[in-house]
Formats: sequence, structure tokens, C-alpha cells
Amino acid sequence: MDHVFIVGGILFLLFFVVSYFFQRVKLPSLLAYIVLGVVMAGLFTGPELRVIDEISRTGIVLLFFLLGLHFPLNRLIGISRRIWQAGVMDLVLNFGVSVVLAYVLGFDLIVALIIGGAAYASSSAMTVRLLEESGRQTSPEGEFQLALLIFEDLAAPVIVSVLVGLSATGRITGGDLAVVFGKVVIMTAAAILLAYYLFRRVDLFVQRYIKRDFMPLLALSIAFIFAGIAEYLELSKLLGAFLAGVMLSETGTSREFDRMIEPVKSLFMPFFFFWFGTSIDLGAGELQPVALAILIVWSLVAKMVVGLWGGRIYGLTVKGSIRSAFSLGQRGEFSVVMAALAETGMRAFLGIYISVTAVAGVYLFRIGPAMGEKIGNWWISRGERGAKG
Repeated sequence: MDHVFIVGGILFLLFFVVSYFFQRVKLPSLLAYIVLGVVMAGLFTGPELRVIDEISRTGIVLLFFLLGLHFPLNRLIGISRRIWQAGVMDLVLNFGVSVVLAYVLGFDLIVALIIGGAAYASSSAMTVRLLEESGRQTSPEGEFQLALLIFEDLAAPVIVSVLVGLSATGRITGGDLAVVFGKVVIMTAAAILLAYYLFRRVDLFVQRYIKRDFMPLLALSIAFIFAGIAEYLELSKLLGAFLAGVMLSETGTSREFDRMIEPVKSLFMPFFFFWFGTSIDLGAGELQPVALAILIVWSLVAKMVVGLWGGRIYGLTVKGSIRSAFSLGQRGEFSVVMAALAETGMRAFLGIYISVTAVAGVYLFRIGPAMGEKIGNWWISRGERGAKG
């Protein structure tokens, strides 16, 4: 790429401008980067797009590495015990039913699986920011939503790895599934053993030198090596990066490593969404508006069911469950990761799907408290009338 510093500087400036504008109008920044990519796609040559693609891969690897840093093994077990019922419901409705629905609508099985993956997870970044802005992160429903996001974050790397493995074969058979799941189990088991018998034993060394300037090199080396091992096994590099974070979290220095790596991730992540935008060809394939509308409506309804029913199972009040039902619809970074696995002809379809559910989800989140009061009061009064009758 000629004039790399000028081009890089212009891109960073454009990322700043569009992010500032979108946040001013209360829209997610990732949509700004995708739109910018769509608009500027024709300005880049093949080699330039390959460079942007490589940079974007670094950003998404660091994202999943940081996710893993937040989940020491003991915390994983504790969260799973509390949220597993709502988490399984979320997985069945938003991934499983979405796959079946997409297949019935005429998509082939691998594409239907990718659509189901894009429909599965709420955006962690958007949801956490909205919870903080509204002051609801410490409320009981905020705790439930965060726990559900954690469950999704745990399931997401596995889903990506399975789909990457199946996409590599181009077909789906029982044997293919068994091989992919076998690789996932082996790699996860190896990571757990390393966490217990290696990383827990070097905790004093890591804590002693955690403030030295060479420690980020250790963290990045572990993240990239395990991402590379996962790719070598024809799994998703994101699973490897996530497991690397889980292992390193056993040293008890997750917060320190997070502070080191987060600024680097924040610089690289816009390139991932921008690259996805450049890969969208609005003229390739058919948008299939009826199928798109059906999947969007189902995606929002399914998250509402999880928030309402799952919230009640978790122990929330009626009003808290209703607020949660309106707070989970926004899709974001994981959906883009899934959409990037699709062929070019499907990326416009999935790009529109992600954009609509992101904007609709943010709107529903903001009206959640008012709807919680209104519907909650009606629900409670209805129950009281039934009890008197």
C-alpha cells in the first residue's frame, strides 16, 4: 500500500468523525464504521483491502482475548450455575429456531447456520454502555442481562469454531460435526489443563513484573499463538484467543492485562467493522425482503421472550423481567463476526439485518423502563383481579 501513513491517518480521522456523529445521534459506533466501509469500498484496491483485512483480524482476536480475560475458571462455573436455564433458552430460541426458520425460508443449511449465529448474541458492547448510561447496571435486571451476555460470550467462540470447521468442508454430516466438536473439546481441555497446571503456578512471576513494559508482549504472544493453533486445527481463531484469555486470567492479573490491551483493541476494532462494510456488495445476490423482515421480527420477539421468561426464572420481579425483555434486542459485534463467514452475496442481507436490529434494539432498550411500569402495572392489577375472582 503506497502512502501508508497518509491513508492510515485519513482512516483514523474518518473513524473519529463518523463515530462522533453517530454517538451524538445516539447510534452505535460500529454502524458508523460499517456505513463508512460501504461508502468507501470502491476507493481501495485488492492489496489495500487485504491489508485492512489483516489489521481487522488483529482487532477481533484481541476482542475475544479480552473476553477470556474476564472469566477465570471459578467464575465461569459460578455464572453457569445461575444463568444456565435462561442461557439455554436463549440459545434454543435465538440460534436454534432462527436456523430452522432460515432453512424453511429457503436458505441452504450452512447459510441458515450463519444466520442463526448472527441472530444469537446481543451486543455486549452496546448493552453494557446502555446499562451504564441509564444507571441500570447495578439493578437486579442489569445483573441478569450481564450474566446472560456472559453466557453468550462463552457460547459464541464455540459456535464460530463449529461454523468455521463446517464451512471448511463445505458440507454437514454427522462425521464432520463429530470431528469439529472433537477438536473444540480437545483444545478446550488442553487450555483448562494449562490454566490449572501452568498459569496458576506462574502467578507470582506475573504479578511481580505486571507493570513492566515487556508484559504486554507476553499477553499478545499467548493470544496470537493460541489463535494460530485454532486456525491450524481449522477452528476459529477467536476460540483460541478466548481460551488464551481464560488461561492468563488464572494468574490473577486480568484487570492489569485488560488495561494494557484495551487501548490497542480499540484502535484495531474499527478496521474490522470497516472491512466488513467494504465487503458488502449491495448489487450481489438478492436481499429477499420478506425473509429479512420475518427474521428481524423473530429476532426481536425471541429476545423479548428470553428477557421476560428467563428473567422470571432468574428471580426478577414482573417489572424487572419486562424491562429486561425490552433490553436485549440489539445485535452487534458478534453478529458481524458471524456475517463475515458468509459469502459476498449474503453480506448485504446480513448487514441490513444487523443494522436494523441494532437500531431497533437501542430504541427498545430506551423505552424499556416506561414499558416496564406500564405493562407491569397492568400485569399486576390483572393478577389481583384474578385472585379476587
